[in-house]
Amino acid sequence: MGRFEFPLQQVETAPTPGEAYLALGMASISGRDGAPDRVEAHKWFNIAAVRGCREGVVRRGEVAAEMTAEEIAAAQRAARQWLTLH
Repeated sequence: MGRFEFPLQQVETAPTPGEAYLALGMASISGRDGAPDRVEAHKWFNIAAVRGCREGVVRRGEVAAEMTAEEIAAAQRAARQWLTLH
């Protein structure tokens, strides 16, 4: 009886919720869907962080370093509102 060997296939895993929100933040900061939006990016990075994505914490800090206090406050309000509704 012959032996058959099949190469292992790499299985793509679905992103965690935090990673999905991180991707939204990356799209916002890169301007992929229009003009770059630091407030929107911070909001999504904050949500990613809350959902357990460590990179969300890092990216949120990076974008916050380029924002005014008013922009950060607006992003935090937007994140709280989004989390309250979802």
